[in-house]
Amino acid sequence: MTSVEAGHVGPQDANQADAQLDAHDAGTAEAHLPSSAAQQQQAEATSEDATTTAAQPPPEAPMSKNALKRLRRQQEWEDGKEDRRKRRREKRHDRRERQREERATLLAGGADPAAVVPRRKQQQAGVTLVPVALVVDCDFEAYMNDKELVSLANQATRCYSDNRNARYKAHLWMAGWAGKIRDRFRDVLGDQHQHWKGVGFVEGDFLACADEARQRMKERPGEMVAPLQRSRRRDEAAHNGEEKGVDGEGPSGGSSWIKDAPGDEPFPLPGPEPVLNEAYRDVVYLTSESPYTLQRLEPHTSYVVGGLVDKNREKGLCYRRARERGIRTARLPIGQFMVLQSRQVLATNHVVEIMLKWLECEDWGQAFMAVIPKRKGGRLIEDGGAAEGEDEDEAGDESVIDKDDGTVETMATVVDDEAQPEAGVIEPRDDKSR
Repeated sequence: MTSVEAGHVGPQDANQADAQLDAHDAGTAEAHLPSSAAQQQQAEATSEDATTTAAQPPPEAPMSKNALKRLRRQQEWEDGKEDRRKRRREKRHDRRERQREERATLLAGGADPAAVVPRRKQQQAGVTLVPVALVVDCDFEAYMNDKELVSLANQATRCYSDNRNARYKAHLWMAGWAGKIRDRFRDVLGDQHQHWKGVGFVEGDFLACADEARQRMKERPGEMVAPLQRSRRRDEAAHNGEEKGVDGEGPSGGSSWIKDAPGDEPFPLPGPEPVLNEAYRDVVYLTSESPYTLQRLEPHTSYVVGGLVDKNREKGLCYRRARERGIRTARLPIGQFMVLQSRQVLATNHVVEIMLKWLECEDWGQAFMAVIPKRKGGRLIEDGGAAEGEDEDEAGDESVIDKDDGTVETMATVVDDEAQPEAGVIEPRDDKSR
């Protein structure tokens, strides 16, 4: 007979019995807790469950078929980038070898060397750097959607191409070079802008860029060509009281400006005109809303072109930006030389090209006709004839591909006339230009 059978309880059995008794007492006590304490424990448990649930990320929404297709195309494009670059290099190498052989054959046959030399090299041999800076203000990302930013990137590339090929080359700068515009050139366009020669990029605003441009023109001014020399002489004559424009002297104190009569401002703003910021007297913001009409370009001056593609939603934005900083403003004299069929705005690259053309011919009418596309229906006032713009200028905005060696190819695509930046000039009026 065992001790249990005999009614005896050992030490181990006693401990087990005590543990069971304690558990029973705890359960009984919990059952007899007041309702408020039980509710508190339940609330704490619920709170812990909610915290655990909140810590888990919400499930991602499934992607649509179109989104999946876009993602797949983007991935295929990225995967084939190196392959495309390799094919481009091979084609470029083969083309150059073929051109060398053709030139050697022509020269051996007695051809004129001047006719055999590539046109690009002839152009570069005749390019002259001048002490004028053209600044594209790209600091308008908040006012544009992704499609408009793509258009601005294309226009900035065209500005580089036009300046590179111009007879008189200006100091070209890109202000506000940050955010999506910079990311597009870096991620999508393969950092093509790093191959651009003679172009400065500044993350700061257009005034910080103007500081850089001023210093660059001091270090490397270029040549004071005849149009700039005449501008300087006329300004000096105006300072001496020998020549004045409408309503006295312009904001520069010279004859390079004409101010509208009182009440005729194209975009009047409340309050008096702010005091000129003397530290940036050599900066001019080109905007169609300015009451001043530009007559000539001044040497050692930075001309700012607003890089804004917004379908004219933000009217007066560039003008207000310049006025708030006490910067001179001006509009191109299109109304004095041309009649347009309707209100039009010029693309950023068109404004830059017009400035470069004026440096070459010193004639606004000729510059406008050479640059403004025929589709805008413009004609010169003096002859009343039809517009004679060049066919290649009908493209408007253009997609431009910059190659690895710095050369540029353009592929013209027609875009909506309204999707143009608020840069430059613009609405014809019966009695005054705009």
